[in-house]
Amino acid sequence: MADNYLERKMEAYRERPSAAPRKPAATLERLLLKNRSHRAYDSRYLVREDQLRRIIAVNARIPSARNQQVLRFRPVLADEAPTVTEHIRLGGALPELHLPAPGTEPNAYIICCSTIAEDRYVDMDLGISAQSMLLRATEMGLNGICIGAFDRDAIRKAFELRWEPLLILAIGKGAERIELVEIGAEDDRTYYRKEGVHCVPKIRPKELIIE
Repeated sequence: MADNYLERKMEAYRERPSAAPRKPAATLERLLLKNRSHRAYDSRYLVREDQLRRIIAVNARIPSARNQQVLRFRPVLADEAPTVTEHIRLGGALPELHLPAPGTEPNAYIICCSTIAEDRYVDMDLGISAQSMLLRATEMGLNGICIGAFDRDAIRKAFELRWEPLLILAIGKGAERIELVEIGAEDDRTYYRKEGVHCVPKIRPKELIIE
């Protein structure tokens, strides 16, 4: 009887429909490769407030120098985004393109501020925070870029910020093709455009190691 039971179970197992193929895991390697700095965005995709809040929430899980946790964040959605766009500069190495091009502007931002004066510890936190938020955005199927070239006084005044803004992240659906180009440690590291592709030089891993 036990044999019949096991045989019936095996037959039932064979008759089950095949499971759908699993989606590849979002490994760190995959996220790092997809986490590129986009300077053009699909205007048809509107980033939601809950998406920005999920991205900002990573800051409750990441390291902080001296555990100060001094960073604060102002989410900016589509209705306010043009105010930020007016005071930022993208593509400093490609001034002739006047980026972002009309119609490809980001429609969401995260303004990063500090509750204390900027110092090397705040800058450490800022770097960890920005990379972590962009990786979360990438995990969610979004793209972004860190923006350091902006009018701090204008942004602070426009959004009535209590603290001075240190960095801005643009968030959205990227609308450009970006490729990494392997280079030597002594080669030019300036990003460039070639046949519509945004090329980003990156030093070979073996040349990053001090022997």
